[in-house]
Amino acid sequence: MSPYEKDYSPYMQIGREVWATLKDDGILDLLDKDIDSMRALNEPLTMEEITQIYLPLSRLLNFYVVAAQELYAVTDKFLHARITKVPFIIGIAGSVAVGKSTTARVLRRLLSLWPGHPRVELVTTDGFLYPNKVLEQRGILNRKGFPESYDTRKLIHFLADLKSGRPRVDAPSYSHLYYDVLDGNATVIESPDIVILEGINVLQAGRQTDKGARVFVSDFFDFSIYVDADARHIERWYIERFETLKETAFMNPDSYFHRYANLSRDQSTAVARKIWKEINEPNLERNILPTRNRAKLILKKGQDHFVKEVWLRKL
Repeated sequence: MSPYEKDYSPYMQIGREVWATLKDDGILDLLDKDIDSMRALNEPLTMEEITQIYLPLSRLLNFYVVAAQELYAVTDKFLHARITKVPFIIGIAGSVAVGKSTTARVLRRLLSLWPGHPRVELVTTDGFLYPNKVLEQRGILNRKGFPESYDTRKLIHFLADLKSGRPRVDAPSYSHLYYDVLDGNATVIESPDIVILEGINVLQAGRQTDKGARVFVSDFFDFSIYVDADARHIERWYIERFETLKETAFMNPDSYFHRYANLSRDQSTAVARKIWKEINEPNLERNILPTRNRAKLILKKGQDHFVKEVWLRKL
């Protein structure tokens, strides 16, 4: 049995110290030291976390990308035809406030530094939410983030276009200031080598086709990552983030949540905990957490927001 295997699990469980030894320092000198642009609100991202956790992960992902490219070359040779190269798609899932966006931004930066400097695009599923007016009409605005709040058909069509080799694909945009989809303000994705799709629903969302088949968003992934932590820690991170937003983004009069800007610390904590208990925690327990074992790799975080263990699914 491999030293990484602790039991008869579908995953190899790799501790932080061992995982850190799997990095390749070859691209480290290319990485700019300004990590603020990669850090999400209230997340203590450090260069140590980048070098010990994300650098080895980017190396592993680069191996997968190169292998996929070699497979295209073999297929070309076998068919005596030029096969259209399609992007390598990475899905990143996990709870609200667990750190998915930081993981996505760091990987985007690191993957772009590998030989050949692949063109890496980052797309979030927020843009595939139904507009607030639709959610209000359906009476589910308070269930934003639940599977039924997403236009899954639109998301699957987007991924299908990417995987068909379409050279230009539009991704809808979302404003956290207005808490709504931005109509007519799409992000253009042109001939990417790698696309990272980040969102709480990426391992759960699926739809019935006209012919009765069930299609899942994850069917289009070449690799999937689940960012995991104890729910008690995530709740605390969510409350801390809410308090920070209250003192920053919520102060903007145009903010959808401006009504929370003048709450006292105790009031804002109570509001954040209520939102967590009524919306985010049930969504985590019923819809997000049950999809964890669909991921190829799981990043296990401790209470300090740093990754303590990496679980890699056995081939």
